[in-house]
Amino acid sequence: MTEQDQGHSFNVDAPLPVVVATGMSGSGLSTAMKCLEDLGYEAVDNLRLSLLEPLVSQSHDRPLVIGIDSRTRDFNAHTLLDQIAALRQRPDLRVRLLFMDAHADALQRRYTETRRPHPMALDRPVLDGIAHERVVMQPLRDAADEVVDTTYFSIHDARRHLAGLFHLDDGPALKIFVTSFSYRQGVPRESDLVFDVRFLDNPHWDPRLRALTGLDQPVADYVAHDPDYVDFFQNLTRLLEPLLPRYVREGKHYLTIAIGCTGGKHRSVFIAHTLAEWLKERGFKVGEAHRDLVRKEAAPAAPLTQTAATDIGLAAGESPRESR
Repeated sequence: MTEQDQGHSFNVDAPLPVVVATGMSGSGLSTAMKCLEDLGYEAVDNLRLSLLEPLVSQSHDRPLVIGIDSRTRDFNAHTLLDQIAALRQRPDLRVRLLFMDAHADALQRRYTETRRPHPMALDRPVLDGIAHERVVMQPLRDAADEVVDTTYFSIHDARRHLAGLFHLDDGPALKIFVTSFSYRQGVPRESDLVFDVRFLDNPHWDPRLRALTGLDQPVADYVAHDPDYVDFFQNLTRLLEPLLPRYVREGKHYLTIAIGCTGGKHRSVFIAHTLAEWLKERGFKVGEAHRDLVRKEAAPAAPLTQTAATDIGLAAGESPRESR
């Protein structure tokens, strides 16, 4: 039997989904809480550890996400892990630990942009506070079922990734996200499968194509005329054809396929778009993005912009206790 909640369905006869959400300050915990609430979870933030078990015991008919971080009163990482372990002994619950994370330089930049004090850097440099919090939170990161690194995520990227991990709908099990990227900017940390297409002819060296992207037909034609393109794409799809049903069979809900080239503008964009269309034709739910193409088109700012930083709970109008 399923129950509808805010437009989302879940099986009330199955174990109740419970997500304990934690992570580094400034990594996007507020965004995670809001996203899961939109998915149909009841969201409870800043819960004291002593109240975790009583709260879960009283939640019988609605999925629950509980936000706990280093600022939570009576916080202790090992105590929290012990409580999660105890909850996992209950057959009526499915408990998952989510850890939101980001590189130290990204966290520092977000606090600098919003001019908010880091909760562990009130009397020390921000980077020192981040390093101290990292030590405190590391046991939770090590034990997490899901680690979401938002270093290079926009708010849209973060919400899409979280929705793939924690959706409640009984629809098609596997959602596939295809993204292009530049190797100069690093491989997307959320990738499940990564394919390097730097061996293909590079349109960058043709002055007529340099300003265009892999979404433009002249660039698509150029890459498609590479003598190795057809064999490569056929081999890529032949690899995926048996893999995808196995992922579904194993219960995987979300798959990220990353296609990389040098600049993330031409070859990887064309291949990622072509692959996304191929997957759609076979009935998969597919999301498509071009990480570094978007970054190039935007102003030369940090991967998570001021607007994005505001959305993750670092707005200037929030109190330090609310800022997550």
